[in-house]
Amino acid sequence: MTNRQTLLLLPGLLCDDALWASSRASLSDIADGLVADLTRDDTVAGMAGRALAMVPGRFALAALSMGGYVAFEILRRAPERVTRLALLDTAARPDTEEQARRRRGLMSLSRRGRFRGVTPHLLPQLVHPDRVEGPVGEAVIAMAGRVGRDAFLRQQAAILGRPDSRPDLPGIAVPTLVAAGRDDALTPPALAEEMASAIPGARLTLFAHCGHLPPMEQPEATAAALRDWLLAPTSPA
Repeated sequence: MTNRQTLLLLPGLLCDDALWASSRASLSDIADGLVADLTRDDTVAGMAGRALAMVPGRFALAALSMGGYVAFEILRRAPERVTRLALLDTAARPDTEEQARRRRGLMSLSRRGRFRGVTPHLLPQLVHPDRVEGPVGEAVIAMAGRVGRDAFLRQQAAILGRPDSRPDLPGIAVPTLVAAGRDDALTPPALAEEMASAIPGARLTLFAHCGHLPPMEQPEATAAALRDWLLAPTSPA
């Protein structure tokens, strides 16, 4: 029988454990999935420290979007504890000036009492257009509502303050999956390709008919990719 692994899961901006619910259930025969709380800190360093404190020993690390920025910080702090890495719909590079400007604008609106979470108008940036209406879109809106304004402001501050992780990519020495939705409008597949080409032995997977949230949009395909990654040899090919 396969030895069970501890799997630390890092959510994205305005996401909670619902993001990973299907993946955790599908992988429960081989992994104990733990979802970090990334709502309480306003730096990636604080988020990484809190995530590391919740798991003993060594663990597999899977992260989506903002969670990827935290994953890079975990690797900088405690590379010896990470047995394998999965990066979904994220990027190693920092924001462009335009992206940073938009973030600050959203933060300003939220501070003035105009936090709206994820609305139907914004959903096409997060999920495939075919899922804007229906259970996936509704679940994403509900998830953002649970996270709320104050956590949103902390998360955006952390994102703005993150370092450029591109110089760290060639030093990643664990089995690595880089994955993204083919139709991701926020972190296009080119960003996944950039990371995969720089990480030794990384495997690139693109999910068809999928936006920014594969664990919710394509749960079966995401779980299958994560299973293959968890069962891969412990040294990158």
